[in-house]
Amino acid sequence: MKTRKSQDDPEANCLPTGIPRGAPYPWRMIQTPERYFILFEGNIHSYRQIFINGKHPDDPDPTWYGHSIGTWDRDTLVVDTVGLNDKFWFDYLGHPHTEKLHTIERYTRTDLGNMTIEVTIDDPGAYAKPFTTTGRARLQPNTELIEYICQENNIDLVHVNAPAQLP
Repeated sequence: MKTRKSQDDPEANCLPTGIPRGAPYPWRMIQTPERYFILFEGNIHSYRQIFINGKHPDDPDPTWYGHSIGTWDRDTLVVDTVGLNDKFWFDYLGHPHTEKLHTIERYTRTDLGNMTIEVTIDDPGAYAKPFTTTGRARLQPNTELIEYICQENNIDLVHVNAPAQLP
Protein backbone atom coordinates (compact mmCIF):
# COMPACT_ATOMS: atom_id res chain seq x y z
CA MET A 1 0.00 0.00 0.00
CA LYS A 2 1.22 3.47 -0.87
CA THR A 3 2.14 5.57 2.18
CA ARG A 4 -0.39 8.31 2.79
CA LYS A 5 -0.07 11.38 5.00
CA SER A 6 -2.66 12.40 7.57
CA GLN A 7 -3.01 15.85 6.03
CA ASP A 8 -4.19 14.14 2.81
CA ASP A 9 -7.02 12.39 4.68
CA PRO A 10 -10.33 13.52 3.14
CA GLU A 11 -11.80 13.81 6.66
CA ALA A 12 -8.98 16.22 7.64
CA ASN A 13 -10.03 18.28 4.62
CA CYS A 14 -13.68 18.55 5.77
CA LEU A 15 -15.01 15.80 3.51
CA PRO A 16 -17.30 12.93 4.60
CA THR A 17 -15.85 9.84 6.26
CA GLY A 18 -17.79 7.28 4.20
CA ILE A 19 -18.49 3.69 5.27
CA PRO A 20 -17.37 1.87 7.46
CA ARG A 21 -15.15 4.49 9.05
CA GLY A 22 -16.38 5.66 12.40
CA ALA A 23 -15.58 8.87 14.18
CA PRO A 24 -15.18 9.59 17.88
CA TYR A 25 -18.12 12.01 17.73
CA PRO A 26 -21.71 11.19 18.71
CA TRP A 27 -24.33 10.26 16.14
CA ARG A 28 -28.04 9.57 16.18
CA MET A 29 -30.39 7.24 14.30
CA ILE A 30 -33.78 8.70 13.42
CA GLN A 31 -36.56 6.40 12.20
CA THR A 32 -39.49 7.19 9.91
CA PRO A 33 -41.81 4.61 8.32
CA GLU A 34 -39.86 4.64 5.02
CA ARG A 35 -36.26 5.24 6.08
CA TYR A 36 -33.68 5.67 8.78
CA PHE A 37 -31.36 8.65 8.98
CA ILE A 38 -27.99 8.62 10.70
CA LEU A 39 -27.07 12.14 11.82
CA PHE A 40 -23.37 12.79 12.39
CA GLU A 41 -22.11 15.43 14.81
CA GLY A 42 -18.49 15.51 13.67
CA ASN A 43 -16.70 16.57 10.52
CA ILE A 44 -19.24 18.11 8.16
CA HIS A 45 -22.39 17.60 10.27
CA SER A 46 -23.90 15.36 7.60
CA TYR A 47 -26.43 12.55 7.44
CA ARG A 48 -27.02 9.19 5.76
CA GLN A 49 -30.30 7.80 4.43
CA ILE A 50 -31.20 4.12 4.72
CA PHE A 51 -34.26 3.13 2.70
CA ILE A 52 -36.29 0.44 4.47
CA ASN A 53 -37.18 -2.62 2.37
CA GLY A 54 -36.29 -0.74 -0.80
CA LYS A 55 -34.32 -1.65 -3.89
CA HIS A 56 -30.97 -0.40 -5.13
CA PRO A 57 -31.00 1.49 -8.43
CA ASP A 58 -29.57 -0.50 -11.33
CA ASP A 59 -26.65 1.91 -11.84
CA PRO A 60 -26.29 4.26 -8.84
CA ASP A 61 -24.18 7.38 -9.13
CA PRO A 62 -21.25 6.94 -6.72
CA THR A 63 -21.57 9.13 -3.61
CA TRP A 64 -19.83 9.45 -0.22
CA TYR A 65 -22.46 7.37 1.62
CA GLY A 66 -23.73 5.33 -1.33
CA HIS A 67 -27.24 3.93 -1.65
CA SER A 68 -28.36 2.01 1.44
CA ILE A 69 -31.22 -0.47 1.87
CA GLY A 70 -32.23 -1.55 5.37
CA THR A 71 -34.02 -4.72 6.47
CA TRP A 72 -34.55 -6.38 9.81
CA ASP A 73 -33.12 -9.79 10.74
CA ARG A 74 -34.88 -10.39 14.07
CA ASP A 75 -33.33 -7.74 16.37
CA THR A 76 -30.58 -6.66 13.96
CA LEU A 77 -30.82 -3.82 11.43
CA VAL A 78 -29.03 -5.02 8.28
CA VAL A 79 -27.88 -2.26 5.91
CA ASP A 80 -26.78 -3.17 2.37
CA THR A 81 -24.89 -0.35 0.63
CA VAL A 82 -23.63 0.02 -2.95
CA GLY A 83 -22.81 3.03 -5.12
CA LEU A 84 -19.96 4.37 -2.99
CA ASN A 85 -17.32 6.65 -4.45
CA ASP A 86 -13.59 5.93 -4.06
CA LYS A 87 -12.72 9.28 -2.43
CA PHE A 88 -12.93 8.52 1.30
CA TRP A 89 -10.50 6.53 3.45
CA PHE A 90 -11.56 3.44 5.43
CA ASP A 91 -9.38 4.54 8.34
CA TYR A 92 -6.68 6.96 9.46
CA LEU A 93 -4.05 4.99 7.52
CA GLY A 94 -5.80 5.49 4.19
CA HIS A 95 -6.60 1.89 3.28
CA PRO A 96 -7.95 1.97 -0.28
CA HIS A 97 -11.17 0.89 -1.92
CA THR A 98 -12.79 1.25 -5.33
CA GLU A 99 -16.25 2.07 -6.64
CA LYS A 100 -16.91 -1.70 -6.64
CA LEU A 101 -17.19 -1.48 -2.83
CA HIS A 102 -20.24 -3.21 -1.34
CA THR A 103 -20.84 -3.13 2.42
CA ILE A 104 -23.23 -5.03 4.69
CA GLU A 105 -23.64 -3.45 8.14
CA ARG A 106 -25.33 -5.25 11.03
CA TYR A 107 -26.48 -3.04 13.93
CA THR A 108 -27.37 -5.13 17.00
CA ARG A 109 -28.20 -3.77 20.46
CA THR A 110 -26.49 -6.11 22.89
CA ASP A 111 -28.31 -4.51 25.86
CA LEU A 112 -30.12 -1.27 26.64
CA GLY A 113 -27.01 0.91 26.41
CA ASN A 114 -24.72 -0.88 23.94
CA MET A 115 -24.65 -1.74 20.27
CA THR A 116 -22.37 -3.91 18.13
CA ILE A 117 -21.79 -2.78 14.56
CA GLU A 118 -20.41 -5.46 12.27
CA VAL A 119 -19.43 -4.40 8.73
CA THR A 120 -18.59 -6.83 5.95
CA ILE A 121 -16.54 -5.20 3.20
CA ASP A 122 -16.56 -6.71 -0.27
CA ASP A 123 -14.48 -4.86 -2.85
CA PRO A 124 -13.11 -7.11 -5.62
CA GLY A 125 -11.35 -4.04 -7.07
CA ALA A 126 -9.10 -3.68 -4.00
CA TYR A 127 -9.16 -6.93 -1.97
CA ALA A 128 -8.86 -10.64 -2.79
CA LYS A 129 -11.76 -11.61 -0.52
CA PRO A 130 -14.38 -9.95 1.71
CA PHE A 131 -13.50 -9.16 5.33
CA THR A 132 -15.43 -8.02 8.40
CA THR A 133 -14.77 -5.33 10.99
CA THR A 134 -16.57 -4.94 14.32
CA GLY A 135 -17.18 -1.76 16.25
CA ARG A 136 -19.20 -0.79 19.27
CA ALA A 137 -21.37 2.16 20.19
CA ARG A 138 -22.61 3.20 23.61
CA LEU A 139 -25.86 5.04 24.24
CA GLN A 140 -25.25 8.52 25.60
CA PRO A 141 -28.51 9.50 27.32
CA ASN A 142 -29.29 13.13 28.09
CA THR A 143 -26.85 14.41 25.46
CA GLU A 144 -27.48 16.33 22.28
CA LEU A 145 -25.56 16.60 19.06
CA ILE A 146 -23.69 19.88 19.16
CA GLU A 147 -22.57 22.13 16.38
CA TYR A 148 -19.26 21.13 14.85
CA ILE A 149 -17.64 23.26 12.19
CA CYS A 150 -14.98 21.83 9.91
CA GLN A 151 -13.17 24.62 8.11
CA GLU A 152 -12.61 24.11 4.42
CA ASN A 153 -9.17 25.26 3.27
CA ASN A 154 -7.74 24.51 6.72
CA ILE A 155 -4.27 26.07 6.65
CA ASP A 156 -3.06 24.10 9.68
CA LEU A 157 -3.06 20.68 7.95
CA VAL A 158 0.73 20.76 7.65
CA HIS A 159 0.86 20.23 11.43
CA VAL A 160 -1.29 17.08 11.44
CA ASN A 161 1.79 14.84 11.11
CA ALA A 162 4.14 17.14 13.03
CA PRO A 163 5.08 16.29 16.63
CA ALA A 164 3.53 18.50 19.28
CA GLN A 165 5.66 21.47 20.30
CA LEU A 166 5.45 22.21 24.01
CA PRO A 167 6.69 25.50 25.45
